Amino acid sequence: MKRLSGSRITQSLVRLGVLLTMAALIAGMGGCDGDGGYNPPPSKNLEIRTWYDLNATRDNLAGNHKLMNDLNSTTPGYAELASPTANEGEGWQPIGLSDPRYGMTSPTIFWGTFDGQGHQIHDLYINRPDESDVGLFGVASHGFIRDIAVVNVTVIGGNAVGGLLGTNVGPVSNCYCGGEVAGNEYVGGLVGQTIAGSTVIDSYFTGNVIGNLQVGGLAGRNTGTVANSHFTGNVTGVDTVGGLAGFQFFGIVSSSYSTGSVTGNSSVGGLVGLIISSGSSGFSEGDSWVVDSYFSGSVSGNASVGGLVGENQCSVSNSYSAGSVSGLEYVGGLVGRNSGPVSNSYSSSDITGDSYVGGLAGENGSPYYYLCGTVSNSYSTGSVTGTSYVGGLVGTNGCNVTNSFWDIQTSGQNDSNGGTGKNTTEMQDITTFSGAAWNITAVALNETDPAYIWNIVNNVTYPFLSWQPV
Repeated sequence: MKRLSGSRITQSLVRLGVLLTMAALIAGMGGCDGDGGYNPPPSKNLEIRTWYDLNATRDNLAGNHKLMNDLNSTTPGYAELASPTANEGEGWQPIGLSDPRYGMTSPTIFWGTFDGQGHQIHDLYINRPDESDVGLFGVASHGFIRDIAVVNVTVIGGNAVGGLLGTNVGPVSNCYCGGEVAGNEYVGGLVGQTIAGSTVIDSYFTGNVIGNLQVGGLAGRNTGTVANSHFTGNVTGVDTVGGLAGFQFFGIVSSSYSTGSVTGNSSVGGLVGLIISSGSSGFSEGDSWVVDSYFSGSVSGNASVGGLVGENQCSVSNSYSAGSVSGLEYVGGLVGRNSGPVSNSYSSSDITGDSYVGGLAGENGSPYYYLCGTVSNSYSTGSVTGTSYVGGLVGTNGCNVTNSFWDIQTSGQNDSNGGTGKNTTEMQDITTFSGAAWNITAVALNETDPAYIWNIVNNVTYPFLSWQPV
């Protein structure tokens, strides 16, 4: 998998500390007694060499299991357990399912450890459109799923659908999935939904994801932490659709990216479709955010369409978008509708819309009385085309834009509802940005200086984020 820079990983680990502590606290609840508690059933630790062995993990949900070799369509047990003809055409039965009587402390979910040891599971087939928590694993909590690839997967489910895992309540690390995933709500290429306190780190999905609501290339719904992970392919949904995550609430996306195409109706973003705040008091530190991340590719929708985020109520920082963005209203190169802080970010995406169209944000303001969007130390350079409320940087602005710029030549726009327009020569001159108190330094071509947020090859390039690969 493509790795991101060491400085970005270090920054991510600092930000992950709080949520990892939360995950540990949640894990510590597993020994409770009573109707609402859970005592792990006796389980063997399995060495998995066949599909029969893999199937046996459902009877050993608290065990520590290891995959000893690749599994594919020629491995014993495939026809009976994981093929298109298995289980009367329903294919594989997910390992670990929740019991409504117990919720996330159900004794029927997977509580153990699954160590893929770098091996691959090929040709997994699931066709269960009326079921929830659908994937190789249905629901996993407290345990650890790591170092596994699920290749050439076909998964069709109802709600909480993912190639690897339907619902994640624990840590997932260094996992890959590739193929086709489809469902209704909470649909993700790797994980259908992540629960608060869970983590997905160093993982990715490549392929196609299709759903209706809360659809994402990696995770459909993210209320946990996604770090140093990515998606490549195509995502198609209706509402709340994102290249990495469809919906994010009290969650974090850090040092991650998505590439490809994202298509939906409303709240459509290259990285995240919709990011919402945790309460009526607006954004606060520790709330939901996107940091050190990017999107490249194409995004299209109708309303609230953004190159990075469709609609943002929380924090976006040190991030960028590149490619093309098209929609009807509230269309922005970075964010379609913004009512949270956006800082130290930029867009080079080309934008086409009808109303409320901006190089960085279609709207900077808020339909909510308790929120007010801010844009600071940011810029845009892409072409901007629209009919009404069109701006080189911001289409319509009801809040604050400070120390931010757009290129009047490349955008084709002389006006903006916020920000300062500059020509291309000025946009590639460090004094434009150092004069606005940006944390920026000049570097030589193909070099970076991570001691600063921004770098620039003076009189040659636009500013770029120091974590970006050169």
